[in-house]
Amino acid sequence: MPTATLADAAAAPQAPPEADGVAPRAATAGQGGAAPAPPPVAPVAPATPAPAPAAAGAPAKRSRAPSRERTFGTKVAGQPAFVLHSYPYKETSLIIDMFTRDYGRVALIAKGAKRPHSQLRGVLQTFQPLSSSWSGKSELRTLTEAEWVGGMLPLEKTALLCGFYLNELLVKLLARDDAHPALFDHYVATLNQLAHNEPATIVLRKFERALLKETGVAADLTRCTVSRERVRAELLYVVDPERGARPERAADSWPRVSGKTLLDMENEDYQDPATQAQSKQLMRFLLAHHLGGAPLNTRQILLDLMQL
Repeated sequence: MPTATLADAAAAPQAPPEADGVAPRAATAGQGGAAPAPPPVAPVAPATPAPAPAAAGAPAKRSRAPSRERTFGTKVAGQPAFVLHSYPYKETSLIIDMFTRDYGRVALIAKGAKRPHSQLRGVLQTFQPLSSSWSGKSELRTLTEAEWVGGMLPLEKTALLCGFYLNELLVKLLARDDAHPALFDHYVATLNQLAHNEPATIVLRKFERALLKETGVAADLTRCTVSRERVRAELLYVVDPERGARPERAADSWPRVSGKTLLDMENEDYQDPATQAQSKQLMRFLLAHHLGGAPLNTRQILLDLMQL
């Protein structure tokens, strides 16, 4: 069972500011001796306008993540989860960055988890499916229970490093308390594929693309932003990270990819070696843009070891 964690420890999360608890001042009574004023006439509330009908063809709104009213100040029990990263807190505790199915990425303090006889000591390992419970009113809540549920093979060798790469992507690209149940399921499937020695070059490309889609920053790869027509397999394109694909130009410094590669990526078909090579360069470029230039430590190790 792997016990290592990401080498670069994240900074401790900051608790959100308390809500403003000052109540509005009550209106003061009138001065004595004045003639009584006539009773006020209740104002007629303006009619609420009917909501405008949705425009034809408008994209459906994405379901909202659990609100802070739901996740803060409540107790959560039996939540499927994985440890993404952990680092020491004081002498005997840990701060855990945990990816949960229904609450997204949450920060939890595991009190006493470093003590030799703590029940949490052997449970809070990366890539192990957990049932977790927590409580608390701040952004850093308290882990109350974590139980290993099993059912997955451990990651070994190169697959283990690929798993750490997935975790680093999630830590750096997912906002806290933003639920992504479909991405959670994709993460579980990706860990299983890596554990069964499926080709990492394909498994990682699929997860990278799913992550950008789930976080709402994935550009459309199938439609040209200039002509608004479907990309053509025989032409070369570049992908604007904010807009999408357009025909390549002589002065472009962005990665050039064929229309076939873009269509293959959208269909999750990576059998063509050219698609594998071009999609690797494209995803490296897109991730660097959305990370704002922040380095990915595990990615660099993977590049050095196996040229992923």
